Amino acid sequence: MNIVERFLKYVSFTTTSDEKTEMTPSTPGQMIFAQSLANELKSIGLEDVEVDKNGYVMATLPANCTESLPTIGFIAHLDTSPDMSGRHVKARVVQNYDGKDILLNEEENILLSTVNFPEIEQYKGQDIIVTNGKTLLGADDKAGIAEIVTALEYLIQHPDEKHGKIRVAFTPDEEIGQGADHFDVQKFGANWAYTIDGGEIGELEYENFNAALAKVSFFGRNVHPGYAKHKMLNSIRIAHQFTSMLPRHETPEHTEGYEGFYHLISIDGNVEKTTMNYIIRDHDRDRFERRKKEFQHLVNKIVAEFGKNAATLEIEDQYYNMREKIEPVKHIVDLAFRAMEEVGVEPKIRPIRGGTDGAKLSFKGLPCPNVFTGGHNFHGRYEYIPIPSMEKAMQVIVKIATLNSLSK
Repeated sequence: MNIVERFLKYVSFTTTSDEKTEMTPSTPGQMIFAQSLANELKSIGLEDVEVDKNGYVMATLPANCTESLPTIGFIAHLDTSPDMSGRHVKARVVQNYDGKDILLNEEENILLSTVNFPEIEQYKGQDIIVTNGKTLLGADDKAGIAEIVTALEYLIQHPDEKHGKIRVAFTPDEEIGQGADHFDVQKFGANWAYTIDGGEIGELEYENFNAALAKVSFFGRNVHPGYAKHKMLNSIRIAHQFTSMLPRHETPEHTEGYEGFYHLISIDGNVEKTTMNYIIRDHDRDRFERRKKEFQHLVNKIVAEFGKNAATLEIEDQYYNMREKIEPVKHIVDLAFRAMEEVGVEPKIRPIRGGTDGAKLSFKGLPCPNVFTGGHNFHGRYEYIPIPSMEKAMQVIVKIATLNSLSK
């Protein structure tokens, strides 16, 4: 099975995660996919293949050389984002892309537009996999899984390519921030690993946001509006006052690179009670801590104006910047950098403006940079992936494995 056939098979599985179920894996489709992958890994010749009760798939490709080498791992996630449906994905290959808009769905006139997504023009002449405009594609992260499995199959079929012991893992629920929660680092037994979960070709990442979730609740007092003077407290208006006190340009749509932000992700309210959920992000740990303190400061101002019961704040840290755990072992980034160069890919080291399983895993003792899959526009109907980018990602995995001896 080639990488494209493998990928198209994988996206046919419905594996959307759901944070509301409070189960692991959060949806049954992920376990079905995990079992299918385990069977496939056994069929191509991997050893120690298992799926645990939480849906984590692990397997081993034994070393094929006598030299004592570090054990490295490759990791990708089973689930797709709940931001858009991943059910009944109808992927198709646009052959020899002509550099123009791609009509994803004629009936609904859904276009993958070069005006909105100009970066697609760089793939003119390549074969590109797209959606039918009604679902996401699932390249995040089924492309990563396909690239890992295809790379392992290649190494098995080419025993002249010498490598040390390789461990592989496929995790559930990464998209809802729980992919590393039940990951047994000791059982995995790798010295370090790479998540194959990045975006465009060449991406190599070992920095990510520090992240927190903030829940702010505002409490009002409802009175008939005709008789409300000096009596009513409208929690919606109080919530609006709070959000207007935040810096208006420190939001996702106004920031890039290393710039952090506050992001309102949901609001639910009436006169009596309004709840706002924010995510807080910053690469710099000190600025991250100041952002959380700023939230508390603004809540205190609301309380001072409207009364001690007018607002409450709950903040929960989600993950931290893995840079502090990877810099002491920077050679693992250098190894991936060289692997990319040797297969003709220009490395693009940049910070992740988000999270990855690798962040939590790095803090659990498994340093874990992130390598590209080749995909674009994750989590939505305009997601696509050029086939040559997938093939290059597979080659990078193979090259990392065969260059491993240089990292001792």
